[in-house]
Amino acid sequence: ASSHTLLPKKPYHTPRAKAMVSFFMQGGPSQMDLCDPKPLLDEWAGKDFPEKIKYDNAAQASSKVLASSWKFKKHGQCGMDFSELLPGFSEIADDICLIRSMHTGVNNHGQSIHALNSGRTSKGRPALGSWLTYGLGSENQNLPAYMVLRDPANLPVEGVLNWSAGWLPSLYQGTVARAREPRILNLEAPPHLSGKPQENFLEFLSELNRKQALPGELDLEARIASFELAARMQTAAADVMDISSESEATKKMYGIDNEATKDFGTRCLIARRLIERGVRFVQVFTKNQYWDHHGNIKNSLPASCKKIDRPIGALVKDLKGRGLLDSTVVHWGGEMGRLPVVQNEKSPGRDHNTYGFSMWLAGGGFKGGHIHGATDEWGHRAVENVVNHYDYHATLLHLFGLDHTQLTYKRAAQEQTLTDGQKARVVKEILV
Repeated sequence: ASSHTLLPKKPYHTPRAKAMVSFFMQGGPSQMDLCDPKPLLDEWAGKDFPEKIKYDNAAQASSKVLASSWKFKKHGQCGMDFSELLPGFSEIADDICLIRSMHTGVNNHGQSIHALNSGRTSKGRPALGSWLTYGLGSENQNLPAYMVLRDPANLPVEGVLNWSAGWLPSLYQGTVARAREPRILNLEAPPHLSGKPQENFLEFLSELNRKQALPGELDLEARIASFELAARMQTAAADVMDISSESEATKKMYGIDNEATKDFGTRCLIARRLIERGVRFVQVFTKNQYWDHHGNIKNSLPASCKKIDRPIGALVKDLKGRGLLDSTVVHWGGEMGRLPVVQNEKSPGRDHNTYGFSMWLAGGGFKGGHIHGATDEWGHRAVENVVNHYDYHATLLHLFGLDHTQLTYKRAAQEQTLTDGQKARVVKEILV
């Protein structure tokens, strides 16, 4: 780019998607307990797993097969499988494209997070939301193009790297909304500056910036654009974060009337309000290791599901009802799945598995009511129509009207991309 702004930029081809909400379930949801049923686990429960398996935590490892504790049913006209832990997802089955063959092949949380969120297992690269805002800008110049709604408890593994712009200009990094009110601090000018004094001050600052800026000083240009956006946010951000104008029926649909779902439901509703106002990319996180169920999975997994299931289902329904789902991608998934064997036999759980796990997408050009790929009969490895993290990224960019080989940024005299030389392909089988 010859300049860095958040003004809308023209895609390479006609896009299906204009915006995205990504629900990142940090820790690794257990696919064989949620959306990839494996009857063989019931038959082999308690017996030694007959194949080779790679453990992340060898000290607590066991070769005993662990059956799922929850019953599955088929839902929607498509007959998509969900366990009893996910009644909200079950109601939107016909809108979901479920990928059961995800693969990163790196069993540590950090590296797999980076793979799914920034294209490579190494740190320091731009996040997916940064690439999208760099490539397309934003439809709303009064709000950040890339918003992050974090959990009130703590940051996920890798912290702020999850929404870092890496070596892209800082204008494209995620803007974090606080987990509690006020969600964005310092929106109000101090009394002695409010009104005309602040207008005069900002105009004077803008004049100084224009005088200092030199052609080609892209970093300074991006910094100036960030400050100007902050000034414009004063009214727009307060409005979008305030859900008081929403109907009681809407709040109830999102689970805001229930203590277990109140926080997550509020963030889902704010995500919808952001999308309505033209924000390009919204990412909603659960807390650190919330889905990392090495032990006590019988109690921990139901609690994790209860927190997010109804609110996410409500968001998909709400976007659809408002005519926004066709142009908005909704993503649900974590950085890994789990193994088919017991870990920690005294308090059974499951260890990491990045060789075959599930995630789903809805809207924005993805096929609804569609199951893609498969793991083996144990739920251990992806064996059919494997989707690597870089294939997922290439496919997303394609739906947004971009080409993963052409969306480049020159760094140290080298052209960098999100997929960065990996043999990525657009997975056309999952697109409408």
